[in-house]
Amino acid sequence: MPTDRKILMKGLSFMAWAIPLFFVGPTIIHSSFKNQGHPLYIPVLGLGIIFCLLGMLMFARGIKTIMKSMFG
Repeated sequence: MPTDRKILMKGLSFMAWAIPLFFVGPTIIHSSFKNQGHPLYIPVLGLGIIFCLLGMLMFARGIKTIMKSMFG
């Protein structure tokens, strides 16, 4: 069973978007914890958490898409 390259590239694209989110999310969370007295503490923390969750979801979707391309 050959690998569907179009679907494989789509899965790799999802993973390529997930990798920067793995670094940006924790950086934003760390920055928000350093500035707990600032009035925008909660929105910045929420943004960091959203980036982390989005990175995890995109990574999982990329793995799922790659497995779909390999095994049908």
